[in-house]
Amino acid sequence: MRKGIIYQKYTKEFKEESVAFVHREKLGICEAARRLNLPQQTLGNWVRKSEELGLESVKQHSTVNAAEAEICRLKRELAEARMERDILKKATAYFAKESQRGTRS
Repeated sequence: MRKGIIYQKYTKEFKEESVAFVHREKLGICEAARRLNLPQQTLGNWVRKSEELGLESVKQHSTVNAAEAEICRLKRELAEARMERDILKKATAYFAKESQRGTRS
């Protein structure tokens, strides 16, 4: 394993649900990967492999996949909100510091 790279292990069920999501929602790999919070290459590999093997049963799963997709979407939104909060904290501290310098001169 290369230093600094974290490898994620996914269950077979999650892989199948993700492929089913792509087929059911008729989304491109890019958009589906974004919604599921997955690397595009990873999802693309799963979809390609399922098509090569002809796994039509993968398309059957819907209820768990909807929940998984919602969880992934919410996790992504939470991460974005945290990032925005941290940026705003830093900006507030920076401008507060700058305004204190300006009033003392």
